[in-house]
Amino acid sequence: MRCFKNAQESSQVTLLDRAFHYGDGCFTTARLRGGQLELKAQHIARLKLASERLFLNADLHLIEQSLSKIIEQDSNASGTVKIILSRGDGQRGYSLPDHPADVWLFYYPQPAADMQLEYLDCGLLQQRIGINMPNLAGLKTLNRLEQVMLKQEADEHGWKEALAADVQGFIAEGVSSNCFIRIKDRWISPELRYNGVHGVMRAEILARMHEHGIVCELRPVALTEIADIQSLFFCNALSAMKAASHLDGVPLDTQACTDLFHILQLNQIR
Repeated sequence: MRCFKNAQESSQVTLLDRAFHYGDGCFTTARLRGGQLELKAQHIARLKLASERLFLNADLHLIEQSLSKIIEQDSNASGTVKIILSRGDGQRGYSLPDHPADVWLFYYPQPAADMQLEYLDCGLLQQRIGINMPNLAGLKTLNRLEQVMLKQEADEHGWKEALAADVQGFIAEGVSSNCFIRIKDRWISPELRYNGVHGVMRAEILARMHEHGIVCELRPVALTEIADIQSLFFCNALSAMKAASHLDGVPLDTQACTDLFHILQLNQIR
């Protein structure tokens, strides 16, 4: 692993960093393949929006500078990149410090590979996620305790992914992914008005579906509709499609997912 703080290689975090004290910041995780950051514009747009909502004064050009240092050593660099924007050092208390945010970039090298369609068993988690403050809904903030708790429950069942519903009784997303659900031969993605993360891969898939004339509703999906689910898949920036073969032991139609994967050419993400 290599780590850069404001485009300078680093291996330390200070004791006063508000990311540590309050989870004060946001992040995005992306794939680097052959020296190119996949869905780069979407990741930068996500961080820009989060910076505006969180009042973070972040110089996003530092991301490109950090990436350049990686690619200078290996023009075909591949792996996972995690970018964190932290409010930076601050004194005790919640008031915002008056200085630029720190831009961290973590690089985890691994062999290059195209996106692959994956299949998995999953289920519905018993724990429920909450309702966010409206201006935080959809953002990938550093406060991920809900996901930590959900992952612990999923691991107990041996599920690599699982559906999570909110306290109002609506399906929201996966543990670390967005989800697409097929009911009555129509694709649906939960609207995520009050919680969840507005993922870059979800947005990319929705755009490709629109280009191909494939209708996908963005609406609340109630828990009472679970029995009507025909097909289900999860997606995030590191995996374009994880198709569920079973949901709580009930077999699902994976062919609809397989067909969609090929129609949308989800093995080709740039």
